Amino acid sequence: MIPASFGQLLAKVSKLRTHLLFAPSYFTTARLSNQNSKPHERNILLMGPPGAGKTCVGRILGHRLGMPVIDIDDDVLERTWGMSVADKLSEIGGDGFIEEEGKAVCRFAATGSVISLTGSNPLHSDAMRHLKRSGLAVYLDVDTEDIMQRLSRMKVNRIVGQDAGVSMREILHYRKQFYEKWLDARVLCGTGDSVEDVADKVLRTLLRYEDSESEVFVSTRSQMSSDPKFFSDVVIEGLAPDGGLYVPKKGFPKLEPSEWLRISSHATRAVAILENCIHPMDVSPVELSTMVCRAYGQNFADQSVVPLKHLTDHQYLLELFHGPTASFKDLALQLMPQLFAHCLPQMCNYLILVATSGDTGSAVLNGFRNLKDSDRERIGVLVVFPENGVSEIQKLQMTGFQEGNAKSISVLSNFDFCQRSIKRMFGDSSLIGHLAVEYATVLSTANSINWARLLPQVVYHCSAYMDLLRNRTLTFGDPIDVCIPTGNFGNAMSALYAKQMGIPIRKVICASNHNCIISDFIASGKYDLRNRKLQVSNSPAIDILKSSNLERFIHHASGGDGSLVRDLCLNLERERIFKVSETLRQKINLELQAGWCSEEDCLRAIQEVHTTTGFIMDTHTAVGKVVVYMTKPAICSTAHHGKFAPAVLKALQCQDIPPDPVEQLDKLCSIGGREQMHDALLKCMGNSGHHPHKVCQADYNKLTDEVETMIQDSFLRVQ
Repeated sequence: MIPASFGQLLAKVSKLRTHLLFAPSYFTTARLSNQNSKPHERNILLMGPPGAGKTCVGRILGHRLGMPVIDIDDDVLERTWGMSVADKLSEIGGDGFIEEEGKAVCRFAATGSVISLTGSNPLHSDAMRHLKRSGLAVYLDVDTEDIMQRLSRMKVNRIVGQDAGVSMREILHYRKQFYEKWLDARVLCGTGDSVEDVADKVLRTLLRYEDSESEVFVSTRSQMSSDPKFFSDVVIEGLAPDGGLYVPKKGFPKLEPSEWLRISSHATRAVAILENCIHPMDVSPVELSTMVCRAYGQNFADQSVVPLKHLTDHQYLLELFHGPTASFKDLALQLMPQLFAHCLPQMCNYLILVATSGDTGSAVLNGFRNLKDSDRERIGVLVVFPENGVSEIQKLQMTGFQEGNAKSISVLSNFDFCQRSIKRMFGDSSLIGHLAVEYATVLSTANSINWARLLPQVVYHCSAYMDLLRNRTLTFGDPIDVCIPTGNFGNAMSALYAKQMGIPIRKVICASNHNCIISDFIASGKYDLRNRKLQVSNSPAIDILKSSNLERFIHHASGGDGSLVRDLCLNLERERIFKVSETLRQKINLELQAGWCSEEDCLRAIQEVHTTTGFIMDTHTAVGKVVVYMTKPAICSTAHHGKFAPAVLKALQCQDIPPDPVEQLDKLCSIGGREQMHDALLKCMGNSGHHPHKVCQADYNKLTDEVETMIQDSFLRVQ
């Protein structure tokens, strides 16, 4: 039901909402509207290129909302100049026209109206600042092919600012940056959308903008809604106060097939997906786009960021390792620190605690290091990893960070102990209170239990499907299976979220090594830690027995039954086992399939694929390859093979494997060719040397001491 007026529609947009950030109520934050006018005075500014349908859509909106409609061309410019826009353009030329148009708009005023801008208004900064003081800018992001066809039917072959020798397509591409500079909300229009379709989408976009309080998050362990938690809250908190993980209460928005077909590159896909999942009151579209461009720019070795490569027969590899630390974790952790810093309130410090089985550690340290100086001054990062549970190259990557606000320490235990200790700290009220009172410091995390860490991973699963469409392997709607080497289940969960958004993923295939608790659970419905000991493997990133994100999946599969999730987690803590009902197990099997492979099979797969194709897989990708040997999915290649050089060289039957990591990488270069080596990894190892690092006993109290020392070193600097 559409409100009778735009005043009603935006009545709640500029409300101040203050809510708790973290379990101890020492700190609060507020989500403020960035608009200055009273709600009933707001204009709707329809913005987009010529041919986007602004005028027609504006008339429909005005009729439905009972608001006056103003067309800048007809009602402002022509009345001001006393001549047609075409005659004025002919008289003074393109550059002069934009300036005169801007001056006329700056003298114009209206309230409570639907205003259709010209295609060139956004090119004049003063005019747009004037308009936005009383208006909400809605960008009609229409497919270029649709624009070209409409302009052709209108017999328009030239637009303002289009110089001789510049094609219509080029000028439309140039103009896009200005629309994205000024937008408050984007309406992603599918190919072939009618004017009525676009008007409907604008209304839905306005309603979403107004109804930001409905986009809340709940804990996987909570049955009742308590204080509302918004995106900015859950990014900072990481873990819910009851020990659960945050999930969006309403689930994921679903994009239409025509909208999916509009987004062609990883960056545009990331912007489109994340804009739909993060409310603009938390992160504006302009700020989000800037973060995405910074995250996926020159720091990725491959221009496509996540290239999809044909492997054998109908199997494809989604290469997720082209980021600065050579693992899929970079795809989230080049963006997540920016989101985290953006959401932080100003009055306190934050220490990011991370337990890692290898790849997350270096990716977190690298991502937070790239923040601006003012953010690094109040954000510290402490990474905890098992001393003997990561590869030597992974260890060198992490221990290279030992200065300033970024540091790594190891523990003489396994990953599960590291993760369990970190989660215990978040539930330790005496520790939390002590750190808040003594150091004005709050704990948070960048593991995949943090929503801002998991959310960006949804993008590359969508990207894989869209690339299969682009190379004509599929048509939209054809199902695909996705195989994911998994231990903590975050990557698998993000694939299921991509499915919720409309990507036709049939099965998510979870691939395990001999630490096969996930595959055992999917087969039996029983999660049993009794008499099970973690075994070191050649694929250490999935050497995990207690899978954190499985909690999110059970919440999803059970229809959001927080009581069930809470009871299962309590059983696991107390008795080290839980079992789901047969009904729930059958639901789980509708979406998940699983398998595991031995160490011998893993190494054999690396050798066989190299012999057949010349491609060198890492040990985790090889686990996935073994598990789906006879099926035809896209396999997530989660890390570069150089990070696990000794095991890969052994698989390739290399004699006399050198002990030095740099020499190991050189050896791999000689086998696979320089083009298969990861330059950033090679450079990192060449500059690394052996950095001393703190090695701790497996003692919770000793780890809390290290946390306090890290806070003192990071934030108690002598001025």
